[in-house]
Amino acid sequence: MTWRVVRPSPPPPFPDARGEARFQDLPGDSVKPGMVQKETVITVISKISERPVNLDAALVVIYGLDLGRKHDLAREETLIGRSSKADIQIDQESVSRNHASIRNTRDGVRIQDLGSTNGTFINDEPAATPRELRNGDLVKIGRTIFKYIAGGNIEAAYHDEIYRLTTMDGLTQIYNRRYFDEQLERELSRSRRYERVLSLVLMDIDHFKAVNDTFGHLAGDSVLKQLASTVRTKIRREDVFARYGGEEFGILLPEVSLSGARQLAEKVRLLVENQRFEFDKQPIPVTVSLGVSVLEPHHREPMDLVRTADERLYEAKQGGRNRSCG
Repeated sequence: MTWRVVRPSPPPPFPDARGEARFQDLPGDSVKPGMVQKETVITVISKISERPVNLDAALVVIYGLDLGRKHDLAREETLIGRSSKADIQIDQESVSRNHASIRNTRDGVRIQDLGSTNGTFINDEPAATPRELRNGDLVKIGRTIFKYIAGGNIEAAYHDEIYRLTTMDGLTQIYNRRYFDEQLERELSRSRRYERVLSLVLMDIDHFKAVNDTFGHLAGDSVLKQLASTVRTKIRREDVFARYGGEEFGILLPEVSLSGARQLAEKVRLLVENQRFEFDKQPIPVTVSLGVSVLEPHHREPMDLVRTADERLYEAKQGGRNRSCG
């Protein structure tokens, strides 16, 4: 910061008794004709701690419209909402016009809900009061989920997140359909090469449309997340658990026989049936139907294994739902 102190200019000359120009003396100083006025420059060095420190930070859409889009948080305040005047606009009915704001100051990056109808969530916890954001936090506004990234090399973090989005489902945080299909082809080739068994379980939430119609799409999203979190605890590290479609999930089981896959499917069915699902403190009844298949000699393509599991899933649905067939 630089201060410039300019000494006052002398008053204009006035004629003396002989008609010659004279300059009026300044108090404590004298300025002669032709003298160049001087100015004093004072430079003040501010302390580093007094300078505003705005972190390099951004929000990346990992679920919802504009998937993968990065919103830089370079301003001191960023408004999020449905309004066209919002810095980050989310055109969804579940989002308020002025939903939340993010302030990026030397004290850190904080998010504040602006009295929205459906609230702002950080890592699935409601943020009723201002909350400081930390690298990796998940911010949910309406049906859109952002991942907060910050640090010295934010571009590298952003590209890492984009790569992650090619394999992971942003809502449930399990593998997506693309990764599942890649692993299915890989495991099928491996099973053929080493003559090892390979099983598949397809799982579908019963009457999921009724859940959305009765409780709303936010509740439906919550059910999908809770289901994924519940089932993930019961499978092995080498198994591939993925969101296969809207409310359909797949579990790829390398080196598991048909009987073993049936046992797992029944275990998962009972686990979901006994799990308490709720949204906004309101319980939601949830059950699943499952179809099981094992790799057979006549299965030449990966989709042959999927098709058989899907046929078994259809049988479970036709048989009354909340059951497994295989």
